[in-house]
Amino acid sequence: MVDPKLLTLIEVEKRNGFTAAAKALSLTQPAVSQHIRLLEKENGIRIFNKVGGSLRLTPEGEILLRYAKRIVSVYSDLASKLKDEASGRKGYIVGITHTAEANLIAEVLASFAAAHPGTKIKIKTDSIRNLYEKLTSYEIDLAVVDGPLPNKKYSSILLDTDSLVAVMSKHHPLAFKRVLTIEDLKKEPLVLRSKESETRALFSAALSSSGHSIDEFNLVLEIDNIMTIKEILSKGECISVLPRSACHSYGDKETLSLRPIENLNMSREVSIVYPSQSIDRSFLDALVLSYKEKMAR
Repeated sequence: MVDPKLLTLIEVEKRNGFTAAAKALSLTQPAVSQHIRLLEKENGIRIFNKVGGSLRLTPEGEILLRYAKRIVSVYSDLASKLKDEASGRKGYIVGITHTAEANLIAEVLASFAAAHPGTKIKIKTDSIRNLYEKLTSYEIDLAVVDGPLPNKKYSSILLDTDSLVAVMSKHHPLAFKRVLTIEDLKKEPLVLRSKESETRALFSAALSSSGHSIDEFNLVLEIDNIMTIKEILSKGECISVLPRSACHSYGDKETLSLRPIENLNMSREVSIVYPSQSIDRSFLDALVLSYKEKMAR
């Protein structure tokens, strides 16, 4: 059972107040205050500071809150796993990056679940860093990530070798060129993902290796949602640089053109990563096979 004091902490931070948290939890305000005091005493820290009538987490409080949320999530997933086991269902929790949301992996997971009655798959989307943390704490069973593995404590299966390409509407003038140059891109309004994204980091690194910088481009919009970027590209005059695998969704072939960029090496491996000896290997092999079949279409 989850320590109720942790649930109280989460609610106080969420509602920015003891009174609102007490109402949401059907507790008295003194009981909520007591929970927070006990947590502070048990951990030897101060959790909140009051600033201008608002509650602000201390650095130690932020750490405690993060782990409290993780504990609650793990316990919830445990209850779900036990329920699935009792009913004879197979349950998997799969972590994917925001980039993977736009590629075929979600479709592959849905197809697998549909083809295997009794299988339930839950997808959690997060940054690569957070996905590795969730693997360590067993909040997810596996993750689909790009780039090199941070260490050898995880097992992995190569899913794809992906690359970044220039993406634009099929009606864009550059769509009629077989290969684009960096100078071609500099002349066009550019839509990119945020600086925190792996896609942006890989593009920036490739430019730097060629003696260029994103500052030389006409960057007009930064947005993290790849589906939104593709929608903008299909209707306008902008171009973008995106993973090739993110442009295989339904309708992409009818609306978008993908072109390589000359003298830019922007390849990366996409892998399924999982803790050793903690998942059915046949499930992983089936995902890889299905993914490759869909990519070949």
